[in-house]
Amino acid sequence: MKRKGSATWYGGIMDGRGVISTESKVLSDTQYSFATRFENGVGTNPEELIGAAHAGCFSMALSGQLGAAGLTAESINTMATVTIEKAGDGFAITAVHLDVTAKIPGADPEVFNAAAVKAKEGCPVSKVLNARITMNARLAA
Repeated sequence: MKRKGSATWYGGIMDGRGVISTESKVLSDTQYSFATRFENGVGTNPEELIGAAHAGCFSMALSGQLGAAGLTAESINTMATVTIEKAGDGFAITAVHLDVTAKIPGADPEVFNAAAVKAKEGCPVSKVLNARITMNARLAA
């Protein structure tokens, strides 16, 4: 299985702009720029997209791990915070923090935490990132 995304950039790094698209067309010529990446401009940026991809991947992986433990979540809410920092002559994604809240009726906290750790380690997006990945996982009442 292969999935595709594309980007086109116009102009210089500071004053230029780009568009990002996905094969599915969920994103189609979505704007990004220096301002959306390193400031608070309107549009998206690669790190935000990586965060969304990691949150989605992890949530599905946790659902799978819970299923293997005989549990089904009512909901799994994951926020992935991606940190980009100056590194040498450029920038690097140095960390991702997953903040997870799951509502799982009758779940044992130890079983939940073990499933969350396995999901963090086994999620394909976690595996592709060369960054420190931390997590705060909690069961909702």
